[in-house]
Parts: sequence; structure tokens; C-alpha cells
Amino acid sequence: MDITGTIEKILPTQTGTSAAGKEWKKLLFTLRTTDEYNNFYCFDIFGAEKVDNFLKYNKEGQQVKVDFNVKCNEWKDMYFTSLDAWKVFKSESADLPDPKREAPETDELGF
Repeated sequence: MDITGTIEKILPTQTGTSAAGKEWKKLLFTLRTTDEYNNFYCFDIFGAEKVDNFLKYNKEGQQVKVDFNVKCNEWKDMYFTSLDAWKVFKSESADLPDPKREAPETDELGF
């Protein structure tokens, strides 16, 4: 699945140690779309390398496209659903020229 929107908030990175003794890193960020309904999402990024890359290339207020999976876990008869972002990149719509800006005047040859 994918969705495009604006990063509203990047929450502080969470770290810890698993039961197996491995270090882990997790980050949550929120995204708002221009849709009328269901326009606010909170995504997880898990893994030190993924978190570091996300922080290196993304910031609040940036338009991005997020590829993600919906994941559900069960623990003691409770269910937890998360949106796991696995790819975040600059939105193509951010590269489009502003339609409100007029093109500069040119002569017949385009110069």
C-alpha cells in the first residue's frame, strides 16, 4: 500500500534491547493527507539503519510518499495494529512546477 502526504511530526527515536540481547531502534512519524476523511496516519519505522536513513533525508513539513504494510499482532488476547513504513521518499508532486506561476515570456524560438 502507499499514501502521499505531509510529515506533521517526527517523534523521538525509541531504543531498547530485545529478550535475545539485540539492540533495536524504532521511530514513529505522523502524516496528513489532503483527503476529506481518514487523513491522519501514524507510521512505524523499525531498525537502526532504516531509522537513521529516515532522519537523514526527511523533516517535518515535507511532502512524501510512503510505501507501507498493515501489520497486526496478538498478545494475551489483545490485538495491536501498526502501519509499518518500509519506503519513504520525496513526493513527485513536490517536484511539479507551481501552476500559479506564469512562464517567462520568450520569443518564437523559445529563447
